[in-house]
Amino acid sequence: MKIEELYQLYQQHPCITTDSRNCPEGSIFLALKGESFNGNQFAVSALEKGCSYAIIDEPTVLENLEHLDHLETLETLKQRLILVDDCLQTYKDLAREHRRQFDIPVIGITGTNGKTTTKELIRAVLAECYNVMATEGNFNNDVGVPKTLFRLNDSHDIAVVEMGASHPGDIKTLVETAEPNCGLITNVGRAHLQGFGSFEGVCKTKGELYDFLLAHDSPLFVNRDNEHLMKMVKERGEKTTQPDIYYYGQSDAEDILIRGEVVSCAPFLKFRWREQDADAGYVGEWFTVQTHLIGAYNLDNMLAAITIGYVNNIPFEQINHALESYVPTNNRSQLTETEKNHLIVDAYNANPTSMKAALDNFRLMEVSPKMAILGMMGELGDVSQEEHQKIIALLEEAHFDEVWLVGAEFQKAQSRFRTFANVDEVKQAIAQEQPAGRYILIKGSNSTHLYELPTLL
Repeated sequence: MKIEELYQLYQQHPCITTDSRNCPEGSIFLALKGESFNGNQFAVSALEKGCSYAIIDEPTVLENLEHLDHLETLETLKQRLILVDDCLQTYKDLAREHRRQFDIPVIGITGTNGKTTTKELIRAVLAECYNVMATEGNFNNDVGVPKTLFRLNDSHDIAVVEMGASHPGDIKTLVETAEPNCGLITNVGRAHLQGFGSFEGVCKTKGELYDFLLAHDSPLFVNRDNEHLMKMVKERGEKTTQPDIYYYGQSDAEDILIRGEVVSCAPFLKFRWREQDADAGYVGEWFTVQTHLIGAYNLDNMLAAITIGYVNNIPFEQINHALESYVPTNNRSQLTETEKNHLIVDAYNANPTSMKAALDNFRLMEVSPKMAILGMMGELGDVSQEEHQKIIALLEEAHFDEVWLVGAEFQKAQSRFRTFANVDEVKQAIAQEQPAGRYILIKGSNSTHLYELPTLL
């Protein structure tokens, strides 16, 4: 069955489930596989629970039907089981076909750090004037992106699709599914090096978004101050016709469209921004925005959202309203006040680039006393020990009042700081010592489970 025929079937049954425990009446079950599960094993069960069809990629499902006792005939059952070469690829192909039904802007976002926060800020700004469909949660991989695209419907004016990567070629696969017609890379950093092999591998993979957009003459939104992104754009620009490129940043470069600068971080980021057009000799007035985000590093994310809002004709007042109203709720750049402490929670993920940014910002915050609870950074491969030692060097320079380090990589490093094997040991220390009256930075890779600590502090 061709993908166009499968999509016609989807239009008759517009609900795809990949979970055999959730089989809405009349839906289509798609048998995905993972390290510890095989959806093919549950295809027949999904039909019995209410699915109209099941898409499978193992012929043995059909071969084993004769051994089952069913109320319907085997012939009817076989007609409801659709055999394809690869269920995951079929899922992506169907999602792409669905995305092609909508002639709307689709903004693609990737990057080492800040892509989820930037996505949320862009969603907030665009939602001032449009009905926006955006990635929910962490659905940014080769299963999550199709799931996101299937949420598109006729009510949407614009889509914002986040794309993550941990191996070479990941972004190429995702952009070929989502087919964005504009987009941005927040930054590139030393993360997932075990999968990418090197920093150059990170740049090449993230740059696959630029490759797709340039090949389709689609606009790019680029941080003018990021030397790595500028290099990536220049390298590709020498090989292709340049589409529209909208620059944002903090420098005085003449080609910047939206310029911004930090006003204060005490502790929330306050900044100002303006539009400028060097060709027309025009410089706009400054707008000052008080945010609910921690970290000067979030200015770049703010400027990206402003630039996309500006290009999509969101009035300045509404851009500012959206940014001032946005409150993070996803363990990213959050400040929480408990009965005992002020917590700066950034415990969703960590890599050398984001860890350095968090520590630099915490050091600049005019608060006291300061305590840092840092979890180890995962997936750094052969450079893991070196990168953890660099973080310890930064901590030595920062002179925080107290530092707790969590995880095996920190325990192996040379350090005068207090270390813990895991989050359970940290919980025991909190219970015994009851830290209070502190500003506490909590940051680490998701695998260290530091997100379990805020309720205890």
